[in-house]
Amino acid sequence: MKIGVYFCNCGTIISEKIDSERVKEKVLEAGNDLYFKTFGFLCSDQGKEFLEKDLSEEKPDRIVIAACSPRDHEKTFMNAMLKAGMNPYLMQMANIREQVAWVTADKEKAIEKASAYINGALARVRLQEPLEVTELEANLDVLVIGAGPAGLKAALSLAESGRKVVLLEKSPLIGGLPVRYEDVFPTLECGPCMLEPILSDVLHGEYSRNIELLTLSEVMEVAGYYGNFIVKIRRSPRYVDESQCIGCGECITPCPVSAKNEFDCGLSERKAVSFPFLGALPNAPYIDPGICLRFKGEECRLCKDACKEICGLENVIDFDDGETTLERNVGSIILAIGSALYECGKLPNLGYGKISDVYTNLEFERMLAAGGPTSGEIKTASGSKPAAVALIHCVGSLDRNHNEYCSETCCLSTFKYHYLISTKLPEVKIYHVYKELVMPGKEGFQLYARAKKHPNTVFIRYQDIESLTVKMREERKVIEFRFLDGRKGIARTDMIILCPAQVPSPEAGRLGMLLEVSLDRYGFLCNWCSYAGADKAGTSQKQYPPNVYVIKVMCSGRVDPQFVLQAFDDGADGVIILACHPGDCHYKEGNFRAVQRYRLLLRLLEQYGIEKERCGFDYISAGESEKYVKVMTGIVGKVKALGPIPGSQGKGR
Repeated sequence: MKIGVYFCNCGTIISEKIDSERVKEKVLEAGNDLYFKTFGFLCSDQGKEFLEKDLSEEKPDRIVIAACSPRDHEKTFMNAMLKAGMNPYLMQMANIREQVAWVTADKEKAIEKASAYINGALARVRLQEPLEVTELEANLDVLVIGAGPAGLKAALSLAESGRKVVLLEKSPLIGGLPVRYEDVFPTLECGPCMLEPILSDVLHGEYSRNIELLTLSEVMEVAGYYGNFIVKIRRSPRYVDESQCIGCGECITPCPVSAKNEFDCGLSERKAVSFPFLGALPNAPYIDPGICLRFKGEECRLCKDACKEICGLENVIDFDDGETTLERNVGSIILAIGSALYECGKLPNLGYGKISDVYTNLEFERMLAAGGPTSGEIKTASGSKPAAVALIHCVGSLDRNHNEYCSETCCLSTFKYHYLISTKLPEVKIYHVYKELVMPGKEGFQLYARAKKHPNTVFIRYQDIESLTVKMREERKVIEFRFLDGRKGIARTDMIILCPAQVPSPEAGRLGMLLEVSLDRYGFLCNWCSYAGADKAGTSQKQYPPNVYVIKVMCSGRVDPQFVLQAFDDGADGVIILACHPGDCHYKEGNFRAVQRYRLLLRLLEQYGIEKERCGFDYISAGESEKYVKVMTGIVGKVKALGPIPGSQGKGR
């Protein structure tokens, strides 16, 4: 059996840590049926061309690619094999970038580990058998959940390719948050204007016939399998027929009741029948049964009468409209549900909800919008223009008591606000109260630089969010804070804008369970695989002990206790099994079975006289690179304390 080993230098990313010639010497000791070749960038056009040509000339029976993670370019190299006339399933990748070069500082240990990875891949590829691709009947229709910018773009792209799309949105309007913004960073482009072409195409464009738009709708059940799903959808009534309504709004004026408008963040009021806000699409109002007199037992029908008298339309408003359950068959599902903002009320020291003129950034966006509650004017609750505005960054971010991560958008939002405030109110004093400043991208830095040069700008770096306190003093807001060195300070202002962390959509958990898509430790939807967590540790270049060797399996539930016993027999001093979190398994019961097998394994280890501390089990998702490093460091520490297994050929792995 002739086997080719192709080593990718990945430019200098791999080669600066791992000497391919040293690895070649170690690998070629494994047999006379091997050849070893090195290339700069195997994934580049030149690299793929080289691989296709070389495979055609060498005609190996199997190949090993030593390069990046198979999650990045396994498909790339399989396609090259196909073009060279090889069965693409006779290839194994050795992940020597994410799991060796990026996480192993010691070059000698990196060479040793890379050689072991390649030799392991060689042993595995010898056992692989050629597979043939088979085709299954699949439904080409697609369900897109969420009609924000990402969902709209996905739906339109699919519709343009000839696919039928069911576009689902739980609210009465489409466009997500940007349609509520006057300007978006970093270029300060008009949000609604930016989305207008795609909104128009989805609703009325050439390919809109391929899109079924369902607003006020939610997925309730999903059955079936990849390529053939049966989805049950609950659609709440709008009480207004979108197909007949001309969007004139004549039905709104006579409505006798009002309530806080949640689409203006409660800063304005709306009628029981109304548009969410000026310019919202679809261009048809909806009735809120929670405040409509008709649904409280009264005989009010003023809106329906106005529609008939002024527009001459009889049945546009239908009080008998009811909740319906729809069923759609689709082949694939796209989740585009966006995110939410951290609840500022969880930080009572900032005065949100208790002190007037303390706003979230979303509330301020609506204030800035020409179609918002103040028609774009920046003014306090009393109607006056503020002389000073404070922008508080990192609200609920970079804080172990709230959210440890940085959302990477808050700072850009505040610098956008800085520009807009200073444009509308040139004399205003602006405070930036921040823990850290993050400005990704060239345009983002330009916004920061402009704010930095502004003569009426004050930057204040605080210790932590708990050190900030907002109080009322002499009819003004006062922010008390501590500098990094512990000194106390105060800032007097008339308006405060809080920029909270982005957090998972409230629907993420429910939809994740329903669609068997896992969540990372913060609750965001993510790839379910523990292997991806190991890769992310490499991408982040987090160091962990070099004697950790990763073996990729399809599912933790497939790790037979005999595999682990074999690992100990082959010289491992410790083994840990990593699974996706409970409820996240794409194979339904994989991680549950893994736990059962692990318990059996611990009993077997006791019978073999091996300490159970040498074998671990944990849950890791794709986003948990820090946990992965911590868990790996922990198991290595335990094994090191125990020492080699007596009488074994332990190699410290």
